[in-house]
Amino acid sequence: MSVSTPARAAGAATCALTVVLTGCGTPAAESASHTIVLADGHALGGYNPVAGYGPAGEAKMYDGLLRLSGGEGLPDFEPALAVELPEPNSDATSWTVTLREGVSFHDGSAFDAEDVVATYTSILDPASASEARSSFDMIEAVEALDETTVRFTLAHSYAAFPTKLLIGIVPSESVAEPGLAAESPLNSNPIGTGPYRLTGLSPDRAVLEANEDYWGGTPEVERITLLYVPDDNTRAQRMATGEFDGTSLPPHLAATFADRVGMSVQASTSADWRGISMPTGNPVTGDPVLRRALNHTVNRTMMIDNILAGHGRAAHTPFPEVYGDAHNPEATFSHDPDLAGRLLDEAGWELGPDNIRVKDGQRAAFTLMYNSADTVRRDLSQAFASDALAIGVEVSLEALSWDRITPRIDTDSILIGGGDEPYDPDTQAYKTLHSAYLDPDAGSVYDNASRHANAAVDEELDRARRSTDPDERAAAYRVVQDVYIDDPSYVFLAFLDHVYISRDSDWVKSPPVLEPHSHGVTWGPWWSVHTWTRSP
Repeated sequence: MSVSTPARAAGAATCALTVVLTGCGTPAAESASHTIVLADGHALGGYNPVAGYGPAGEAKMYDGLLRLSGGEGLPDFEPALAVELPEPNSDATSWTVTLREGVSFHDGSAFDAEDVVATYTSILDPASASEARSSFDMIEAVEALDETTVRFTLAHSYAAFPTKLLIGIVPSESVAEPGLAAESPLNSNPIGTGPYRLTGLSPDRAVLEANEDYWGGTPEVERITLLYVPDDNTRAQRMATGEFDGTSLPPHLAATFADRVGMSVQASTSADWRGISMPTGNPVTGDPVLRRALNHTVNRTMMIDNILAGHGRAAHTPFPEVYGDAHNPEATFSHDPDLAGRLLDEAGWELGPDNIRVKDGQRAAFTLMYNSADTVRRDLSQAFASDALAIGVEVSLEALSWDRITPRIDTDSILIGGGDEPYDPDTQAYKTLHSAYLDPDAGSVYDNASRHANAAVDEELDRARRSTDPDERAAAYRVVQDVYIDDPSYVFLAFLDHVYISRDSDWVKSPPVLEPHSHGVTWGPWWSVHTWTRSP
């Protein structure tokens, strides 16, 4: 997965909510002064941190040990259920966390160290089959030293460990019995310590009520109603008629709201990338010269200007500029179709009579799949195919559901996205590039989706992962990017801005935050909704 509402009469709010939920009456939706109605394109439910929900701390029903701070650039970490930032030992293999006292879960049970131990132990338990498990595999042990102190022991030095302390903590009782995380009651009945508690859930509607006993103070926004509206155009139309206080939209649809009185368009910077996987096992995409040629022929600027309406930045590697010294500004591909053609000529890819290149009897043709529900991925795929055809490479497009895409990941290209945990270069790039994920039992099927191995990339990623010296880490990441440009395993296209529409209001909000791949109304203006206050 950076709205608000002016004061309104309660009667109007009741009418609006009826319109949103039943479709009856005149669409005049406005929510009450302390209530907001948001529409999302993402299905509701699945609210279990053990299953991987809210890894960046975005879950409104939960708190992590740490949380993010808003503002420009890479966010800082702040204490949440911890009372202070964790204390690492000299080589960052042991991290001690002191916990906040007097905190209760939504069910009234007290929060303590055993809950932290139980949450992380359950994530790592093979019986949970957690999709998040590989993200925490550096944890060798987690133990309660007393009721308010937890120690994490790691298998190796890991300076990026604070990123692993954002995920929500659940009561130990809720995970006392081992079992599949995907089948846990927490998915539909979340029990956390967070600023909101779930009070109603159906396939198309979730209601969050302010937690009056929240340790950080009762949120002033008293109720958030989330509506599942998967179609982009429908969300835009209903937003325009006043049914919602906010939603997320693709860039061009969002642009139609730019001059609408009483509404604002916000583009939040993210490290969320879009790119094309290039499976090594495919006889065409497995050719390293062809991958380099495609990286030079793709017109990233055109895609950002015309498809993303300017809301994005070119991506050549998975490292955005926000990483400062760890970003290598020289690690780019020039937009040079002539160079791309020469590379293919020299490698023996000759133009055939139909203007498609051939080498040793193999046509330069492959399939690119994209999710059929995502119009931005569709448009990027079409633009990529057009650029490839200009140098004699034929790309056939297939719009499919994810369950039909996944089984073909080893042989066919996919327009994919990444940047799930962008708050350190390690969590941004390691699973995308490291060959450890060629092992089918390691991580998600989408980790290292190109199934590519480069020993030099592995070595530098590991050096950066295990170093505690910021300068050494940054240098290693710059080398990774240099090596990658010579041997690319994807065609990265862009880092997206996430675009949101919100109704103008007098709420005072925190600054936006760098967003991960996850987006929707959990993020945007609403990422810190529990901190909103009214203008004096």
